[in-house]
Amino acid sequence: MGQDRVGQGRVTMEGLDVMRPTSGPGAAAAGLRVHAPARLHFGFLDLHGGLGRRFGSIGLALDAPAVDLTARPSDRLDVTGPESRRAAAYALAAATHLGIPGHAALTIDSAIPAHAGFGSGTQLALSVAAALAGLAGRPFAPEDFADALDRGNRSGVGLAAFTQGGLIVDGGRDPEGNPPPVIARLAYPEAWRVVLILDTGMTGVHGSREVAAFRDLPRFPEAQAAEICRIVLMQVLPAAVTAEPLGFGSGITRIQQLIGDHFAPHQGGRFASPAVAEALAAIAAEGVAGYGQSSWGPTGFALMPSEAEARALVARLERPGPLKFLIARGRNTGASVTTL
Repeated sequence: MGQDRVGQGRVTMEGLDVMRPTSGPGAAAAGLRVHAPARLHFGFLDLHGGLGRRFGSIGLALDAPAVDLTARPSDRLDVTGPESRRAAAYALAAATHLGIPGHAALTIDSAIPAHAGFGSGTQLALSVAAALAGLAGRPFAPEDFADALDRGNRSGVGLAAFTQGGLIVDGGRDPEGNPPPVIARLAYPEAWRVVLILDTGMTGVHGSREVAAFRDLPRFPEAQAAEICRIVLMQVLPAAVTAEPLGFGSGITRIQQLIGDHFAPHQGGRFASPAVAEALAAIAAEGVAGYGQSSWGPTGFALMPSEAEARALVARLERPGPLKFLIARGRNTGASVTTL
């Protein structure tokens, strides 16, 4: 396979022959740019699993933060930029799945913060796989890479954010462990904004701690799973269609309360970051309808009806400390792959 040479922000692997088509319908691209959105995970629908499917998720693709990378042909794997180690590992896994050498010059111009609740691993993995497939002149079907890249183990929102964007609901994993199907996808109202609250001093539960949490937590109450499903179907989704921010936001907040309290023993409370929790308490005191934490956090969010209201909220919240605020839009398209 060759030797792995690792330096700060750079991973290089050598030792395999380059095999790429040079002409015809399967011709390789001379260079590609991939842009992939982050996602918010608003919560699980059914952690009880009594009907056969477990998890189920609701989430939203965002226009920021995002993965931006460029890929060009190379006689070796050469990755530069943030998250280069993870990107190199994903490149090798994707190349193995495609049956091609894992060769490309990948430059990561921007990455999504890792383990912060944005689905960074899924977006980076799929971006790298799309780039390698495009350089090799191979078709790219993101869902085919879920197992190869170890994505979508519990939620299908990240995969759907990459392929479609928008507000997404998936139907959970079946007893055989097949990837969660998307059962609803709606456009997110263009005027609405999401205030993101990032704690730059910590990361959320991930890796072995996440596995342990799902193993050790008690079974989720069936009545609460039923309540969440009702809220999603009869409150959140209709409010998105009719652009009614109060109904949408209050529904998301109630889901956050139920899910956050269930996971509290493994993240130190309803919200993982004390600083984010303090900001969310201030947001609640102002009467904002929709707020919470994405996935395991620590990133928090507040759902605002307009850009002006989002900016005003950030101005009131900003102060010295570990928190960083970002105003994002919902992204109603998936990732883009363009030739250079």
